[in-house]
Amino acid sequence: MAAKKKSTKKKVAKKSAKKKSAKKTAKKKSTKKKAVKKKTTKKKTGKKVAKKTAKKKTSKKKTTKKKTAKKKSKRKAPAAFKQPLTPSPELAAIVGSRPLPRTQVVKKVWDYIKKNGLQDAKNRRMINADDKLRPIFGGKRQVSMFEMTKLINKHIK
Repeated sequence: MAAKKKSTKKKVAKKSAKKKSAKKTAKKKSTKKKAVKKKTTKKKTGKKVAKKTAKKKTSKKKTTKKKTAKKKSKRKAPAAFKQPLTPSPELAAIVGSRPLPRTQVVKKVWDYIKKNGLQDAKNRRMINADDKLRPIFGGKRQVSMFEMTKLINKHIK
């Protein structure tokens, strides 16, 4: 009896092994077929994708036009740094007495510095003060360009 059980177990094991190998080959065949189908569908969709991208490009152009129109209408009031401010009498000797925006005041001071060659030769960040600039710089003989804007703002109202 024990011999019969062993032989039947071997037969069952062989059958299950055959089934497993048959399933593997079936899977391989089906994946090959799927791959072939995918290739053909890719060719068809390639044309569709090109058409879709062409449509998207035209729609993007339309949206950008709308966005720019919205941005223009948002800004109505002038920015704070563009408001005309009156310079002090010391600063008016360099920039002029009429009201100017802060940006233009700094620009005119730079024009004056470059015109008279007041930048330091070795360290270009430093500005040497002449007789007109010394009262603006608080009596200092030399000021850094970053400190200069801070000192100019004290002379603008």
